[in-house]
Amino acid sequence: MSATTTTPARATAGAPGPLRLTWLHLRYQFIETVRIPIAVLGNMLFPALAMFFFVVPQQDVAQNPVWATMSVASLGLFAVCSASLFTYGLGVAEDRQLPFDPFVRSLPAGPGPRMVARIVNGAIFALFGLVPLILIAWLFTAASVTWAQLLAGIGTTLLVSVPFVLLGMAVGYSLSAKAALPVVQVVLFPLAFAGGLFLPPEVFPPWLDAISQATPTRAGRDLLVQALTDQPAYGLAWPVLIGWTVLFAALAAWAYRRDEGRRFR
Repeated sequence: MSATTTTPARATAGAPGPLRLTWLHLRYQFIETVRIPIAVLGNMLFPALAMFFFVVPQQDVAQNPVWATMSVASLGLFAVCSASLFTYGLGVAEDRQLPFDPFVRSLPAGPGPRMVARIVNGAIFALFGLVPLILIAWLFTAASVTWAQLLAGIGTTLLVSVPFVLLGMAVGYSLSAKAALPVVQVVLFPLAFAGGLFLPPEVFPPWLDAISQATPTRAGRDLLVQALTDQPAYGLAWPVLIGWTVLFAALAAWAYRRDEGRRFR
């Protein structure tokens, strides 16, 4: 009499890697965002309406190729900031109130793929917000760029969006949805004004210009103008933007770990 033993078959497919996990999170977050069309449309319409009502009627600005392009860059960056802060400052805070969120965060994949996917998703919707703005500028102003400048502008927009996505995540993981909304508004509009997104920095007094150059909005705005018009940004634009990115990344990571420790272990 002989006994035979069977060995359970091992799964042939290995665990998904970081890129696969990031893609799955990105697809889920993208679908979740577009299921609320008003959130997407609101981000697309406000900068476009500002361009149509405040730039187009000013013929001295609208018919000057450089000034019109600078206006597009400034309002385009505002669209990026708005999409990043509202989508993640509010979106993350609302996600934390759902029962499904602690389950996802307790999975062994870790926070990396989910956070990277949030950054990429924020960049995608930031680009969506630029579409009506570019159309209005093309139809009603003398703004003009070459294909090389356009590609450089898109790349710069994606880079500039990162610190604002991280700031939005820091707010979302730190506060409830009710508290996140006023905080995002308090943060967004002063940064926009100080960064020269509504008024050109050339009209700032020296003391305000010095403060402006220390903000991530001014650094992002000048780098985007440089990409689109070849006008050089101020010398500290890249160090300022990178410094704020590192700071906001640390704040987002701290807020995530703090929230995780408070809600479950």
